[in-house]
Amino acid sequence: MINLNSISHQYPKGQKIVFPDWTIEDKEQWLLLGASGSGKSTLLNIISGLLKPTEGLVKFDEVSLYNLSTRNMDKFRGQKIGIVFQRPHLIRSLTVLENLEIAASMAGCKFDKLHINSILKDLGLSEKTDSYPDELSQGQLQRVSVARALVNKPTLLIADEPTSSLDDENTVQVLEMLTAQAKNNNAALIIATHDQRVRNHISKAYLL
Repeated sequence: MINLNSISHQYPKGQKIVFPDWTIEDKEQWLLLGASGSGKSTLLNIISGLLKPTEGLVKFDEVSLYNLSTRNMDKFRGQKIGIVFQRPHLIRSLTVLENLEIAASMAGCKFDKLHINSILKDLGLSEKTDSYPDELSQGQLQRVSVARALVNKPTLLIADEPTSSLDDENTVQVLEMLTAQAKNNNAALIIATHDQRVRNHISKAYLL
C-alpha cells in the first residue's frame, strides 16, 4: 500500500534526517514513535504528500506521490488520506454537520450523509450534529476531528500526537476509538506519538 524507500530530508541550515525504509500494508495499524524533534511531523508530512523529501521515493497504492502535479497531489490526498490533528481546528461559526460538509468539499468528495451519520453514531455524536464547537466538550471535539478525518472514506488514517495532553483513562479511550474507527472503515492507521503509554495498544512500531 505505502512504501518509503531511501527517504531523507534536510531543512535549510538544518540537520539531515534519514528515515529507515518502511512498508505499510492495507489495514495495518502502526505507531510512529520518537522524541520531540526526532522527525515524526516531517515524516507524516512526507507520507501525506505535503512535503517533498530531499531524497527518496514515496509510493502510495503504486502511485509515486512526488511525480504528481500539485493539483493531482491535492486530489489524491483528498481521496486517500484522513488526518486527525492534535487540535480540532473546527470552524466555530459552523455546526458539527456543516464542518463535516466543508471537509468533504475540501477533499473533493461527495458528502455521503448516510456514511457520516453512521460514523457520528459510532462516536456517540448523533445528538450533536446541530451543535457548534463552543458547545462541545474537549472529548466531543476530538471525536468530531476523527469523524472529519473519515469523511472521505480514506485508506489511510493519520493521528498526530492524539494523547499528548490526556490522562491515562482518556488516553486509552482515544486509542480504542482510533483503532476501532480505522478497522470499521477498512483504513490503515498511523499514530505518531512520543507518549510511551500507547506502546501496549498497537504491536507494530516504527522508531525514530
